[in-house]
Amino acid sequence: MAGSPAGRLLPWVGGRFVEVAEFDDLVEPWADRVVARVGVADPGTVATALDAAAAARPQMAGMPAHERARLLRAAADIVAARADDLAREITEATGKVISHTRRETRRVPWTLRASAAAAEALLPASPPPDAIPGGAGVIALLARHPVGVVAAITPFNAPLNLVAHKVAPALAAGNCVVVKPAPQAPAPALRLAEILSEAGFPPGAVNVVPGGRETGTALLDDPRVDLISFTGGTAAGRQIRAAAGLRPVLLELGGNSANLVCADADIPLALRECLAGGFSNNGQSCNSVQRILVHRDLHDEFAQALAIQAAGLRLGDPMDDRTDIGPLIHQSAAARVETAVAGAVAKGATLHTGGTRHGAVIAPTVLSNVGHDLPLYCDEVFAPVVLVEAFDSLGEAIDAANSTPFALQAAVFTSSLATAARCFRELRAGSVIVNRSSNFRLDQLPYGGIAESGSGREGPLYAAEAMSYLKSLVMVPGEG
Repeated sequence: MAGSPAGRLLPWVGGRFVEVAEFDDLVEPWADRVVARVGVADPGTVATALDAAAAARPQMAGMPAHERARLLRAAADIVAARADDLAREITEATGKVISHTRRETRRVPWTLRASAAAAEALLPASPPPDAIPGGAGVIALLARHPVGVVAAITPFNAPLNLVAHKVAPALAAGNCVVVKPAPQAPAPALRLAEILSEAGFPPGAVNVVPGGRETGTALLDDPRVDLISFTGGTAAGRQIRAAAGLRPVLLELGGNSANLVCADADIPLALRECLAGGFSNNGQSCNSVQRILVHRDLHDEFAQALAIQAAGLRLGDPMDDRTDIGPLIHQSAAARVETAVAGAVAKGATLHTGGTRHGAVIAPTVLSNVGHDLPLYCDEVFAPVVLVEAFDSLGEAIDAANSTPFALQAAVFTSSLATAARCFRELRAGSVIVNRSSNFRLDQLPYGGIAESGSGREGPLYAAEAMSYLKSLVMVPGEG
């Protein structure tokens, strides 16, 4: 793993690893064994990281866009060369199966390259000053300037690509960054910081401060942080927004994605996509397939077929290439899901397959007839659990899809352009996916939700714009 020898993961501050006094165990969820010791960044270490970011701020702000782009592309090449090693580190820390972590690490170079392109594209157009009276002869120029220091707080479920989605656009816009990675998976953020340093970014441009609540509070409370970008749970997002004051905040929060399967859908495609979208990454994705709304004529057959396919997924060691489902991030998360499933069944839900727990592993679970007032239906499950529900009309399906407070991504399977267009108009979500599941994402496109699912958009160009501010130069001709 990244970090200093002897299995220690130390904070990365000012271009180097720094010693700290306190360490936490990093426990592998599959074998329940300690795989590393994580150095916890105390408030003093966080302050030092912000000192380093503030010191590097003028150099980053003055670096030409083409140079920022060149360094990001160099980092992309390094990540691509080390993708397999990075994948193994992620799997060891999180239990995410190796085939999925390889997919993640091979996406990261494209996120970095898209951020390089964003650095070259931050060129706002100026409206003509003479479009209104008084503007004749006036010259107006617009430019984007970096906000300064970005605090990036990242989750465990995609601990390299989601760090890249914050760090790379921040650098593309000319900022410095202090990252607080998820306590369960700090190594990928540390590794990426090393790689960006190796690529040529100056010391202090990227800093990584592992830790828990105290570390996060010290980071957010410091007035030198100019913008906060957070990916994680909705409750934490509310706390971060409250702590931010007048500073801008980008929040990518939870989801409870509905996937509509219409009467004219390609059923084999819908089954394949819903299976992959519901159970990849052990269901621990904010855009995971959680609710599948199926036309009543197809419902029973669809639920049965999905259950058969889900039951055929292989559980086991996440380092094994043949494994489809590994552990959740820890046993307490799995116990919570087991209890929620049992509670739904006790209240009348139909369990088609799964519902069992083996340590931190939840067997792929398919249910129907789940009450709309139950947590499995209303909340984000974040586990390999999907619900299948019947609908009679498209309007009924859209109302059901929109019935939870989450609004991240939604999907519809249909061969009708009119149906797709109506879903795009009426589904409450940041993105509507047609003939792919809600779990579908292209890294260069805008990504994010509204309501309980957050605010702002990721995607390198959109994040880089949000991490910069628009400045106008207006030159008015003299009277002579």
